Amino acid sequence: MLKELNDVIDYIEDNLTGDLSLEIISKYAGVSDYHFRKIFFYLSGMTLSEYIKNRKLSEANKDLLHGEKVTDVALKYGYQSLDGFTRAFKKWSGFLPSEAIKKGISKSFPKLSFVITVKGGISMEFRIVDKPAFNLVGVSKRVPMQFEGVNNEIVKLAESITDEQREEMHSLQNIEPYEIVNASYDADFNFLKEEGYLTHLIGVLTTENQVSEKLEKVPVEAYTWAVFPNEGPFPSTLQNTMAKIYSEWLPSSGYEVINAPHFSFTKMDKHKKDYAYSEIWIPVRKKS
Repeated sequence: MLKELNDVIDYIEDNLTGDLSLEIISKYAGVSDYHFRKIFFYLSGMTLSEYIKNRKLSEANKDLLHGEKVTDVALKYGYQSLDGFTRAFKKWSGFLPSEAIKKGISKSFPKLSFVITVKGGISMEFRIVDKPAFNLVGVSKRVPMQFEGVNNEIVKLAESITDEQREEMHSLQNIEPYEIVNASYDADFNFLKEEGYLTHLIGVLTTENQVSEKLEKVPVEAYTWAVFPNEGPFPSTLQNTMAKIYSEWLPSSGYEVINAPHFSFTKMDKHKKDYAYSEIWIPVRKKS
């Protein structure tokens, strides 16, 4: 994965003034657009779109200092109007393009390079669980596909849960993990594009089949699950675990991800601020 990430960085550099399709970029990493954006964000601390914008504006700053006209530079880096470029440049650098030319002011954002750092031989904790078929039961909603940031529709879904729904979920809960989980499935483009919708469910796992009309029931077949427990500052520990799953564990594990609901849960520590225990459950199978 390290080589693929650096190949992506090189591809971006070669196409800063061209069409940087995010779908094409993800192909260089050999994973879906969805998973690549997650890996990139967790490892770099910024979204892929932010990185591309920063690199474009950094190179635009150089071009301005080399005497190129503001209008030409704006068009060169894909801005449809001079005003749009000026606003973006000012927000990024703190000064106007014209000031950069007149005063020779510059701000740079260097090209990223991913390297491996080994610290004390720390291993990644996980367990493999063979789980019989069960039902996900809870409240669900079709929400817009969103790779980064807070999905406000999921927040609204959580806020919509009634006391009656919550009581029924707890009464049905009878299979590990005995927690309220967040599950995602049925993405319009199989999580490959930041387009369309997916179904998000907040609920519990159960082997019971009798469910009232207040709740949604989603059957899940018997699968093998890779479970990744993590504990520490929230959400950074959870994010770092997700990054390691796809960038380190999965490529060398001998497993591949199954196209089925995956879920996670988080338990906030009552005595430590912004500290939590979480588990990420991913359906997998041995590679053939």
